[in-house]
Amino acid sequence: MKTIVMKFGGTSVADEERIADCAEFVRQTSETARVVTVVSAMGGVTDMLLELADAAAAGNRAVKYQLLSELRSRHERAAATLKCSETIGPLLDQLDTLVSGVAAVGELTARSRDAVVSFGERLSSVLSAAALDGRAMTGQEVGIVTDDEFGEAEPLMALSLYQVKETLQPLVERGEHVVVTGFMAATQHGVTSTIGRGGSDYTATILGAALNADEIWICSDVDGLMTADPRIVPEARLLEAISFEESLEMGQFGAKSMHPRALEPAAEHRISVRIRSTFNKDCPGTLIDEADAADHGPVRSVLMLKDCALLTIAGAAMVGRPGTAAKVFGALADAGVNIQMISQTVSEAGISVVVAGSQLARARAAVDAGLLRTKIARRVDVEEGVSVVAAVGSAMSGSPGIAAQVFSAVANEKINVESIAQGSSELSICFVVDGASGPSAVRALHRAFNLGG
Repeated sequence: MKTIVMKFGGTSVADEERIADCAEFVRQTSETARVVTVVSAMGGVTDMLLELADAAAAGNRAVKYQLLSELRSRHERAAATLKCSETIGPLLDQLDTLVSGVAAVGELTARSRDAVVSFGERLSSVLSAAALDGRAMTGQEVGIVTDDEFGEAEPLMALSLYQVKETLQPLVERGEHVVVTGFMAATQHGVTSTIGRGGSDYTATILGAALNADEIWICSDVDGLMTADPRIVPEARLLEAISFEESLEMGQFGAKSMHPRALEPAAEHRISVRIRSTFNKDCPGTLIDEADAADHGPVRSVLMLKDCALLTIAGAAMVGRPGTAAKVFGALADAGVNIQMISQTVSEAGISVVVAGSQLARARAAVDAGLLRTKIARRVDVEEGVSVVAAVGSAMSGSPGIAAQVFSAVANEKINVESIAQGSSELSICFVVDGASGPSAVRALHRAFNLGG
């Protein structure tokens, strides 16, 4: 019998009705496979818990009590329907006690923030287990161990895989419905930790790798991955299958894919991942595996990042000066700025980086302090509100003329390209255009490569 790990996102477990619907989906799947379930917090709860933690530390009693009341009401209502009030009540009391402790100290550490935020998954796992008449287990209880970088903890993979297999395999083979908290784990000292962005997906792939699952299903509110954002390209279609490499590229551009690090355990252990919808169960979704690039055209999807900013650091003093790029990237890293795209002139007189518009002020300050004042660079040009457009496809590698086709399609729309980047893997071609031209560029490429079929 096959083994499948099913992960449900926040929209899928947003209330008691949706939790019951997910439970039925698991039961149906269990008729032909052994299933382990992973759940996120109920939709919006993680943000509420983060706000609650901040309010408690700041001594904002009104906001603290309001959020605690909303969280209690929402979960108690679901628990009454799913008949697990006796389990949910003590968990909510623990959250109240923890938040009161933060408020009393008046300080919120990364460790205590993780402890507060973890309650989202702890509560939803209990609700989901009740709907399944199964067993709720935390990431710590199944054996996922991390370092102590709270908020972005990294699993200690070899140890975690061993412990998860030892813990879960017997339960799965007995046919138990096990519901595991996504996103949360614990350090080697047993302190609650969270594994950051893509955390629930990451939990699912760790469990899948440990159990040598046949497939991992990431269930959310979308049918799967698309050839483009259907809000930009109405004729965009569902991708039936893509490679792990293509999915990694798409995830970097905010597509409804998976965070790259969350996909890593599945890719390393060659376990197929399926992106599918909780709300359209008849749709098979998108399969992510070792797809053959020869089975499709060179470009699979056209993606766009909007509301970005382009910074160009320039100066003759940069030419032939070792370590200039390191200083640029180091200054931005020290300021906590994520670089989304990089381009450098052959003359070495200019380096262009793209950052999120929300991080522009921080990026500009970092560059000013680290480069202009030390005379490494002479000027920094900034353009706000730009878009990054990317054509992604594993079959682009080694295929001549793809770049010419990309930029001819854009030129035919009279769109000016301001910066270009292509990685050595040749899986994507990225370029920067002004924000207003971004959607037109996406549509032009979608037509040029006949992605609408």
